[in-house]
Amino acid sequence: MNPTPPRSLVLFNYDWDRLGFGRWQSEFPHDHAGFDLFSFPSNARLPGFDLTRFVDRLARRAPRAGWQAVTSNHEQFGALAAALLAERLGWPGTAVNAVLACQHKLHARRVLQQVAPEANTGFELMASRYGEPVPDDIAYPVFVKPVKAAFSVLARTVRNRAELDALVRFGAWELWVIRHLVEPFERIAQQRLTEAGSAHRMLLEQPAHGLQYNLDGYFFKGELRPLGIVHSEMYPGTQCFRRFVYPCGLPDAARAKAIQVARDFLAAIGFDHGLFNMEFFYDADHDRLTVIEFNPRMASQFSDLYLRVDGVDLHRVALELAYGRDPALLPRAQPTAGVAASFVYRSFDPAARPPMPSPARQDELARRFPDAMLFCFPKSAGQIARDFKWLSSYRHGILHLGGSDAADLADRCTQASALLGWPSPCTGHDATHSAAHLPRLSLETTR
Repeated sequence: MNPTPPRSLVLFNYDWDRLGFGRWQSEFPHDHAGFDLFSFPSNARLPGFDLTRFVDRLARRAPRAGWQAVTSNHEQFGALAAALLAERLGWPGTAVNAVLACQHKLHARRVLQQVAPEANTGFELMASRYGEPVPDDIAYPVFVKPVKAAFSVLARTVRNRAELDALVRFGAWELWVIRHLVEPFERIAQQRLTEAGSAHRMLLEQPAHGLQYNLDGYFFKGELRPLGIVHSEMYPGTQCFRRFVYPCGLPDAARAKAIQVARDFLAAIGFDHGLFNMEFFYDADHDRLTVIEFNPRMASQFSDLYLRVDGVDLHRVALELAYGRDPALLPRAQPTAGVAASFVYRSFDPAARPPMPSPARQDELARRFPDAMLFCFPKSAGQIARDFKWLSSYRHGILHLGGSDAADLADRCTQASALLGWPSPCTGHDATHSAAHLPRLSLETTR
C-alpha cells in the first residue's frame, strides 16, 4: 500500500499558482491560506493585516493540519510569509533576510553596487515622502518606483516635474491603500534588515535601455541552477508588456553574464535555497546588462511556458524545494511546443470597457485551442481609473498558447484573439525591435 503523501501549505494561492499547484494535488495534497488582493470580499482582510500574527496562527495550526512544507510565489506578502514560517518550523525555505533584501529595492541596489556595479544603474532615494511636494533638484528623465511594491505599480519613466508630480499626488484613499500594502513588510524589515531604511518611499533610477529579459532559476544546497530566460516584449511606444516569450535568442555570452550577476548578488544576500527571477535589460549595441530587480520566488506567469517547451514544471520544482529535495532529479514531461508565450491584452483608452468573452466564446476557444490558458480581468470604472494612474493602461486579459515555431504561435494567437473578440497582441509593428529604444521598464509578473 502506498503511504499517504505529506500535506503542504501554499500561501496566497491564486491565478497561475492555483492552476500550477493544482496540477500536483494528488501527489502533493495541500491547503492554502491568505487572501486575494484583487477581489472583494477577500481583500477586506487587508486592513490590520500583520505578517507576524499571520505566521503565528499558521505555526499553531501546522501540527493539527499535518503540514510538512510551505511555499508561495506571491510577491506582496506570500514569499516573505513562507520564509518566516519555514524558519519558525525548521522547514526548508529561502532565508528571511534574503527575501527582505530582494524586495527592498533600495537595499538591493546598494548590494548590487558592491558586488556587480557594472550591472547596476544610477539610483537615489527620493527626498520627499508620500504626500510631500516633489523636490526641485531631480534630473529628468528619471525612472520612478516604490521601494517596496509589486505588479509594476507606480513604476515608470517621467520626463519632467509635472509628470512626477502627477504620479505621486495621491488622494487619501490611494495613500491608505499604499500604506497598508507596504506596512506588513515594513514591520518585518525594521526588525530584521534595519540598515535598509524605511520602505515607505520612492526610488529614483537612471533610465536604462535594451531589450528586457527574465532569468529564472533556483538554488539548491547553495548552488545556482539556471532554468531559462524569457523575453519580455512591449506594446510599441509604451512601457506596457504585450507578451512574454520562451525560449528567446539572447546571445550565449549575455546569458553567462546574467547568470554570473545573479550568482554574485544572491550569494551576497545569503540566498541559498529556493526559486528566483532576475529581471534585466541587455543592450546588444554596447554589450551592457542592467539589472532591473530580483524576485525571491518563481515568476508564476512563466511556469507553464517552461512546461510546454522544456517539460519542466516550475510549480513541481517549487514543491520539491519546499521539501528539501533536489529538483534536478525530476523526470521531464514530453514537450508540447517549440515556443510558448503569455499574451497580455490591454486597453490604452481609459474610457473603453473591453467586453469580457461570453461563456460560448470561451467554450469555443477551449474546443479549438485545447492548450489555451485564459485569464479574464473584469474591473469597475474606478478600478480602471486607478490602473491607468498606477500602470498606464488597463489589462483585461491574458492568454497562454504554444506553437511549433514563432510564425505558428503568432497565427494561433491571432485566431484565438478573434474568438475572444479582442484585438490580437500579435498584430501591428513588432515590439521586439521598438523595445530596444524604450526607456526604463519594470516587470509585471502577475496582476
